[in-house]
Amino acid sequence: MAAYAHPEVLVDTSWVKGNIGNETVRIVEVDYDPIPNYNLGHIPGSVLIDWKKDINDPVRRDIVSKEGLEALFGRLGISNDHRIVLYGDFNNWFAAFAFWVFKYYGVDNVVLLNGGRKKWIEQDLPVTKDVPTFPPTTFTAKESDETLRVFLAYVKEAYKQAGKVLVDVRGPKEFSGEILAPPEYPTEHAQRGGHIPGAKNIPWAQAVNEDGTFKAPEELKALYEPKGVTPDKEVIAYCRIGERSSHTWFVLKYLLGYPNVRNYDGSWTEWGNLVRTPIEK
Repeated sequence: MAAYAHPEVLVDTSWVKGNIGNETVRIVEVDYDPIPNYNLGHIPGSVLIDWKKDINDPVRRDIVSKEGLEALFGRLGISNDHRIVLYGDFNNWFAAFAFWVFKYYGVDNVVLLNGGRKKWIEQDLPVTKDVPTFPPTTFTAKESDETLRVFLAYVKEAYKQAGKVLVDVRGPKEFSGEILAPPEYPTEHAQRGGHIPGAKNIPWAQAVNEDGTFKAPEELKALYEPKGVTPDKEVIAYCRIGERSSHTWFVLKYLLGYPNVRNYDGSWTEWGNLVRTPIEK
């Protein structure tokens, strides 16, 4: 069986268990529904990042600023010398979003726990309700890496061009326009349903196994390549607000090694609400 293109971005549950208490490691939980899950029990020593409050701008429709990320890491006791291990619920849905945000600001030493919270709980590994505190630190992020992200003006041209392919990672009913919002966010919908013309629908969760771990490389290739999502093209992933598409971005870029993968985090919330943007159903 072939290995992932970048296996160093994943750690398994046994590695994390063996590194609980390691002062060079910071374990971070990032959940869809952060407070209830974390309070029910989390990996000992793990801190919580609230994806909505901590890694999104509180005023603009944007992700956290470079300075905001540095302040967050400083508050959580994360320095440039730490290895950051991200995990969460929904098969690492928002943990992958955090991974993308961190990479956007050049955070080098960050990995995902393969299987996330689900795998940890299913294996009956230790959890605690104790909230750790660490001494404040100083973290220095890099300037944003714009090769990882695209904005509306770019997508308006990209969907028409050969050599570029858009991947809509939402569910089939969102893609077709039958529903205007995912089941998890029934009231947060766009004005119109459908998808960006020419986009391929490959739901993000198809990339993981029942236990939350990522599928093997051969299975992932069989998922994307028959739909024309191949490494010779520039791939643009999108969903509703850019979180589910971060998961697919991670799979394509780090597990399959695609050289040019970008996340359109404006996604359907932006495209589906604009006047005169073309859609397909």
